[in-house]
Amino acid sequence: MTTPTTPHPVIFIHGLWLHTTSWADWTALFQAEGYATDAPGWPGIPDTVAEARANPESIADHGIDDVVDHYAAIIAKLDAKPILIGHSFGGMIAQKLLGMDLAAATVAIDAAQIKGVLPLPLSALRSTLPVFKNPANRHKAVSLTAEQFRYSFGNALSDQESEELFERWTIPAPGKPLFEAAAANFDPHSPAKVDTRNQSRGPLLLITGGKDHTVPESVTRSTLKQYRHSEAVTDLTEFPDRGHSLTIDHGWRDVADAVLSWLHEQSL
Repeated sequence: MTTPTTPHPVIFIHGLWLHTTSWADWTALFQAEGYATDAPGWPGIPDTVAEARANPESIADHGIDDVVDHYAAIIAKLDAKPILIGHSFGGMIAQKLLGMDLAAATVAIDAAQIKGVLPLPLSALRSTLPVFKNPANRHKAVSLTAEQFRYSFGNALSDQESEELFERWTIPAPGKPLFEAAAANFDPHSPAKVDTRNQSRGPLLLITGGKDHTVPESVTRSTLKQYRHSEAVTDLTEFPDRGHSLTIDHGWRDVADAVLSWLHEQSL
């Protein structure tokens, strides 16, 4: 239980292709604001970008349930329910944990589609083609090229900034979660299913980038509709000129400040 003298815990959850150290600016800001922060990587993710690139086999073949169980075990060691902030697939994972009543609040930024979300825009298909072009990638870790990163993450940036972010933060990503999400609406037991009807869960903020190719705005708005049967707080914030890189690019602070403001509104 947190008290006025106990910092509230915040856990940052990265998505595919970005190393967890890409949250460094966020963790520093939230610490300065009085939160106790942690940004643990997914199962098998080494401590550094260089190690992750050198050891893709350690990352491969981890699915959605593996990642959820990994973060649930981390949460179980805390004295209070944490605030979860997730990007991309990390946003989906954070929503699942929220639906399981394991979070005080969740912020899902450009979150991967959950079961029940139907829109599948062409840009999203193109963004995930590096994985889906080979069925064997389900059990492998797949890297993006700089050009692929530019389309999927950096399309709202200059060529130079996209290249810099690619070199600084990208790592191989397991293909399994993407295959699981793609089949979600055909699988009654899909790991991409989220308890969107939970009435007692903490508040949820969905954030969408209007120029996101990987998780277009239509996907996030469809996600919002999945929560229509719950009276728990569910809000949506849009950054119209931002792409999938919005947590790591030059405008990250605008997004982080919006998150902090929303948390203060929730008395967190």
